[in-house]
Amino acid sequence: MDWLTGGKTGEAKRLIAQLADANAAKRDSAARDLIDLGAEAVTPLLDALQTRDLNLLALYEQILARISSASPDLIKILTTAHPVLRARAADIFSISRDKSAVPALLDALQGEYFTVRARAALTLGRIGETKAIPILLKLLKDPEDEVRIAACLALGFFKDPSTFDEITNVLLDDTKIEVRQAAAKALGHTQHPKALPYLMEALRDPFWWYEREAQAGDLFTAIEKMGAVAVDPLIEALKDNEGAVRKYAALLLGRIGDARAVEPLGMALYDLHHDIGKASAESLVKFGVNSFEILVEALDHPEMWIRIHSVDVLPKIKEPRVALVLLEMLKDPEREVKRHVIDALGELKDARALPALQEIMAQRGDREMHALAKAALEKIG
Repeated sequence: MDWLTGGKTGEAKRLIAQLADANAAKRDSAARDLIDLGAEAVTPLLDALQTRDLNLLALYEQILARISSASPDLIKILTTAHPVLRARAADIFSISRDKSAVPALLDALQGEYFTVRARAALTLGRIGETKAIPILLKLLKDPEDEVRIAACLALGFFKDPSTFDEITNVLLDDTKIEVRQAAAKALGHTQHPKALPYLMEALRDPFWWYEREAQAGDLFTAIEKMGAVAVDPLIEALKDNEGAVRKYAALLLGRIGDARAVEPLGMALYDLHHDIGKASAESLVKFGVNSFEILVEALDHPEMWIRIHSVDVLPKIKEPRVALVLLEMLKDPEREVKRHVIDALGELKDARALPALQEIMAQRGDREMHALAKAALEKIG
């Protein structure tokens, strides 16, 4: 009956159609069966690569990557097909890590189509082919953003300190923040101590954080990945002349969580730059009870906002004395501090605060404080 069903090719097409089924079990079964068909499934799967459905495309690529006999055809596609299909073939080799594709990928790395150059770069990085490094370094100056991004990320896979200086040229000088982000990711991915000075240099570059704090997240994550080796440079950065650098250093020290940062953050808590004091307080609470005494001491400071920063974070520390400290702070002479204390007591959810909050709520003449106390009581329940 093969003439009627189309034989194994027909079976492969039927299974490919099942990959679009809403039933996950059917999709998984079809994928396994296609892999088992091996070479018989290759041609129909290669035809299916032309799909515009990116979800299905990912499935086709995963399956082809697991059929070793598909490699010769994929190499041919990589060198002769439409650029879209060439890029998809490179993606498949990125999954399979098949080194038989390296010569074709090296050629594609220097080809005319920028999308193919970019995909080939990432694939060679994932394969770990060191012959690609000199070409990737040249691609850091490619006119296409997508290629420069891919070259950065690919170089990051090699974790080779000899490439860090040129990656840093991109980190500090590229005109596009997206490319700089890729350079930061690459250096962070290496987790190599020699990459840290370059990342710290970028932290001091206002291009990274002036009116684009959200995009700077990749740089912060890269520094955080360095872990303990970043602690001393970040502590030093707490003294930087630029307030933004001090703020980000404080936040990163909290994210890394090394105990060496507790005392320096305690000093930074008194920075008269509002954002830095707040960042230091937020980082200190990540050290739990080890920061309790430092935060309590700040409650006596004459500067109102320093007291407020400590009040705001104290509920996050699991320490029985927090409720007593906050209740005492209801006597603070500044109305703004009292407002924050009431909010903090609500966040704390400690029943010992109920009488004081009920007393404040009972004073209906002060509508604002009445409303704040009511909201806090509702949180406590």
